[in-house]
Amino acid sequence: TINAGDYIFYTDWMWTSFVVFSVSQSTMLAVGAIYYMLFTGVPGTATYYATIMTIYTWVAKGAWFALGYPYDFVVVPVWIPSAMLLDLSYWATRRNKHAAILIGGTMVGLSLPLFNMVNLLLVRDPLEVAFKYPRPTLPAYMTPIEPQVGKFYNSPVALGSGAGAVLTVTMAALGAKLNTWTYK
Repeated sequence: TINAGDYIFYTDWMWTSFVVFSVSQSTMLAVGAIYYMLFTGVPGTATYYATIMTIYTWVAKGAWFALGYPYDFVVVPVWIPSAMLLDLSYWATRRNKHAAILIGGTMVGLSLPLFNMVNLLLVRDPLEVAFKYPRPTLPAYMTPIEPQVGKFYNSPVALGSGAGAVLTVTMAALGAKLNTWTYK
């Protein structure tokens, strides 16, 4: 699986990769967490779901480590605090489904890139790891004509949070809708 920490292996495109991975992870968290939380109706279920996802990623990290890669080769995404915010929004609004979608979805999208970047600041020097264990470069058809250097003020957390907040609300609504479909 691709993790938010994998951006360190794409040295030429690391900020773009961080944004893409952060958005994909926040939307993935929102769909599953809100689905299970609204299915049970119990605040705290989203955090439970994020804990399970984290354990799955630890298993993947252990597999890479067993193959001889460094401990920092896979950086486990930080899902749990964002899921706690989703649970909090559902609990604080007295189990209001729409508030969970709008407020909780926004908080997941805004917070996950921030938590991931804080986590990445704590691992070994990314460039050292990236040069020691290179990943494949982008294929020719994905290589842009000209890179946009300096765009968005070089802030992958701000861009990831902004895009994540919008898209995560949409995915949270989808997760909620999965509970209401009937087969008639």
